[in-house]
Amino acid sequence: MAVDTPLGAPARAVSPQMILKSTGLLWFLAAVIGQWLFAYYVIAAYAPDTISGQWQLWDETGLIQGYTVDDLIGNLAFISHALLTAVVCIGGTLQLMPPVRNNFPALHRWTGRTYLTVGAFLAIGGIWMIWGRGSRLTDIGAWGTTINGVMVLVTIGVAFHFARKRDIDRHRRWAMRTFILLSGVWFTRLGYMAWAIMTGGAGMSRSLDGPFDTFIAFGSYLLPLAVLEIYLAASDSRSGVFKLATSGLMVAAAGITALGVFGAWTVMWSPHV
Repeated sequence: MAVDTPLGAPARAVSPQMILKSTGLLWFLAAVIGQWLFAYYVIAAYAPDTISGQWQLWDETGLIQGYTVDDLIGNLAFISHALLTAVVCIGGTLQLMPPVRNNFPALHRWTGRTYLTVGAFLAIGGIWMIWGRGSRLTDIGAWGTTINGVMVLVTIGVAFHFARKRDIDRHRRWAMRTFILLSGVWFTRLGYMAWAIMTGGAGMSRSLDGPFDTFIAFGSYLLPLAVLEIYLAASDSRSGVFKLATSGLMVAAAGITALGVFGAWTVMWSPHV
């Protein structure tokens, strides 16, 4: 039953759909903060050393394989991959912001083309660095990232296809899937830190072959993608119960993301900027 506001206008009832959208926005905001912090870290940690020619200092951030003597192609592949990650983090979040999409359509289109092109380059480059350059610690982790890269290429192709057809709703959904998958390595960092804070590192090992290490190799992108699919299904559903239950899931996703961002910034990123 509606009640009157102090101005005499009837109050607008809060619907399950409004709650769902609000909690979805909460998860997105947590991701935006984390992605922009990661972009800042990447630029601050690698750009100065790259410009000054002190490439050997890249490895001070704890990389699997950064600078390698007498490997110009590999070194250029690494640093371009690292710095373009910042472009993807900033461009991807801008693409999904309705005010940017609605008020600056030309910017949205060109940012989108850049985002998809750079995303494809990163996916292919990442796979090459794993298997061609040997930038891996375990085969299970390498396969997890490789499958992630292949899925990125698929979603980029589908998102671009629907953009050309002007099927905006389907394009938006596939762009969201691309955003999740392109953030797989980012989610890996957040997953490790959130899990370590919550459990003290249960199932993790220094050799990255523990139960959690195996899970996060694939779960870092499949789990967020599943959360997104549930959100999209709830948005389409007429069930208020489903929408409210999914809203609870979105709050949990936002909380875990925020916890992971806090841990990653405190332990992994801020010490190197």
